[in-house]
Amino acid sequence: MLLLMRDRQKSSSHRQKINPLHLNVDDARVVLAVVGNRRLTNSSRIEPAMNRPQLFGLGIGTLSSLMITPAAIADGPLFLAYPPVEHQTSSDRIFLIGTGDPNQPVLVNGAPIAYRSPAGHFAPTLPLALGENTLTLTQGDDSITVNVTRVPGVPGVSPELGFVVESLTPQVAMTRPAGELVCFSAIALPDAAIAVTWGSDTIDLAPVGETVTLPPNSAVLTSDNQPIALTTTAYEGCTVMPATGPGGPPTYTLAINGDVITQTLPVTISRQPLLPFSVATVTAASGVARTGPSTSYSRLTPLPQGTRATITGTEGDWLRLDYGGWIRATETSVDTTAAPAKSIIRSVTSEQIPGWTEVRFPLQTPVPISIDQTADTLTLTLHNTTPQTDTIYFDADPVVERLDWQPVLPDRAQYRFQFRGQQWGYKTRYEGTTLVLSLKHAPTLAENSLTGSTILLDPGHGSVNDLGARGPTGYPEKDVNLVVSQLLRDELEARGATVVMTREGDDDLFPRDRVDIINQVEPTLALSVHYNALPDAGDALNTAGVGMFWYNAQAHDLSEFLHDYLVRELDRPSYGVYWNNLALTRPTVAPSVLLELGFMINPDEFEWIVDPDAQAELAAGLADAIALWLQQAANE
Repeated sequence: MLLLMRDRQKSSSHRQKINPLHLNVDDARVVLAVVGNRRLTNSSRIEPAMNRPQLFGLGIGTLSSLMITPAAIADGPLFLAYPPVEHQTSSDRIFLIGTGDPNQPVLVNGAPIAYRSPAGHFAPTLPLALGENTLTLTQGDDSITVNVTRVPGVPGVSPELGFVVESLTPQVAMTRPAGELVCFSAIALPDAAIAVTWGSDTIDLAPVGETVTLPPNSAVLTSDNQPIALTTTAYEGCTVMPATGPGGPPTYTLAINGDVITQTLPVTISRQPLLPFSVATVTAASGVARTGPSTSYSRLTPLPQGTRATITGTEGDWLRLDYGGWIRATETSVDTTAAPAKSIIRSVTSEQIPGWTEVRFPLQTPVPISIDQTADTLTLTLHNTTPQTDTIYFDADPVVERLDWQPVLPDRAQYRFQFRGQQWGYKTRYEGTTLVLSLKHAPTLAENSLTGSTILLDPGHGSVNDLGARGPTGYPEKDVNLVVSQLLRDELEARGATVVMTREGDDDLFPRDRVDIINQVEPTLALSVHYNALPDAGDALNTAGVGMFWYNAQAHDLSEFLHDYLVRELDRPSYGVYWNNLALTRPTVAPSVLLELGFMINPDEFEWIVDPDAQAELAAGLADAIALWLQQAANE
C-alpha cells in the first residue's frame, strides 16, 4: 500500500499503520499523492454495488466465478479488520472493513449492511458526529463494539492563550542576517488586536485576508483536497533584523472584548554573522535538501556528499544555504572561512565507461546542484558558479544526442542534455572538487527476450512490524505482495531477465534499506509491488483498481504503460497514474515505479487479490507488459 508516511527510517513503531491507507514514511510521512497527468474521474471508480451485480470485469471472469480461497475467509463468524476498537480521526466519516458468515446479515447499530461480497466481506461508510461515536456490529450472537472519536479537523482557539494552539511563529530559535525581514504570525479570533514586542521594537500584526487551511496530501485520493474555510483569522507582521542590539524572545499581546492576553515564546531570534562566513559541508551520503526548514517542505535535488554552501540563516536544527535550499545541520559539518563557497567553471569533458557516460565538471569547490528532467531532457544547474566556459568535449554518445549550456545570472551555469529516447537513470558524485554526472546507457537485450536486463522487485512491507494494508479477513498486504512478486519473478526469469528481490520472506526492511539495495544493484528497472487502501474519508466499497506512482520523469512512460496494459489486457478497473514523492519512487539510477495493484479494503477486489488463478494471470500480464515496454524503449 502506498505508504503515506515518507521514509520510515526511524523506529519500528513508525511502521505501524495509522489507518489502512498504507501510509509510507519518508521524512515526515505526510504527503500521499500529488496528481500528475492523470486525474481521478468517474470512470476511474467502480459504480455503486447496487448498480453492478458482478461489480466489474476482472479479465478472469466475474467475481462469482472466482474461487473463494482460505485467505478470503475469516477465522471466526464475525471479524472487524478496521478500525481498531478505540480509534480517533478528524474525518467526518469512517469505513468498517470486515467479514462474517455470508449467509447471515451483519448489523451496525441495528441496521443491516446493504452490500457484502460473495464471501461475506463488507466495507460500509458511516457518518461521524464530533466527539464519541459508538458503533456496534452484530451477527447472530456475535457482536463487536467500536468507539470512534472524531476530533476537529483544525485546532481551535485556546481559552487560556487566546490564540490557536501552536499558531504563533517562529516556534524555534532562528538566525537571520542584518537587514533581512523577520516575520511574526498568529491565528486568533477575528477582530483581535495583536502586537509583538521584540527587543526595542513593537510590531503590529495585521489580518492577512480570508483564512483557510489546506487538507493533507492524502485528500487527493478521496477528491477532498479543496481549501477549508476557518472561523479564525491569520495575522502577520514583519520588521528588519537590526544591525546592533539583542533580539531576544518575542512577546505576543492579544486584546479582544476588553481582555488582554500575553504570551512569550521561549525562542531566540538573533543575527547571522556575515563575517567570517559560515560554510556547511554535506557529510551525509546524499544530503536531503528542502524548500523550507522542516520535513513538511518539498524535497529538492539531493546534495552529493562534499557539497559546500554558505549558511545564510538557521531555524531550529535546519540550515538555510545560499542557493535557497534548507538542510538538517546533522547532515553537515560547519566551518568558517574568509570567503563564501563559490566557484568558476571552464572546460567540461565526458567519457564512456561500461554501461554509463560520465560527464565531468571541474570546479574550485563542490557547489550545490539541481537537476530537472523532462521526457527527453535533463538539465543540470550548478549554483554559486560563474561560467568561464569556452570548450566542452562531448563525444558521440549512445543515449545523449546533444549537450547545450548557458549562463544564468548572477551565479549559475546550466547544462542541458538532449536524449535520443528513454532515459535509463543517472547518479551524481563529487571526486574532490569535480562533479561527476553519470548517465546510464540503454540495456542491450536479446531479440524477443529480456536477456540483458536486470529487474529489481520490491515486495512492499514484510514483517509483523510492517503488515501494510489488511483485507476484510485481516490478511496482510505484506503476504500478497510477496506471493505476487515471486510469481512475477518466475515469469520474468522465464523471459530471460535477471531478477533481484529485496526480500524473499518476512524481512524487516525500512524504505531506506530498499533504496540502498536499488542504488547498489543499479537495475534496468525497479518495481515496488503493493496493494492499496484509503484514508478514513475514503469510499472503500466503491474504490478499486490499478494505480501507478512515479516521481522522476524517466519513470513516467513506464508507469503509464503498465497501468494502461493491465487495465486494457486484464480488464482491471483504473485508479490512475500519480506523481508521488515516495521513498521507492525517488531512486534515480533506474526508472522506479511503485505499483498499487488493487485495494485490499474493497470487499470484492479483495477476493480477486487473494485468488491464486488471478494472481498467476496478473503476474503473467505484468511480465508481458514489462517485456513489451523494455523492448520498445531499448530500441528507440
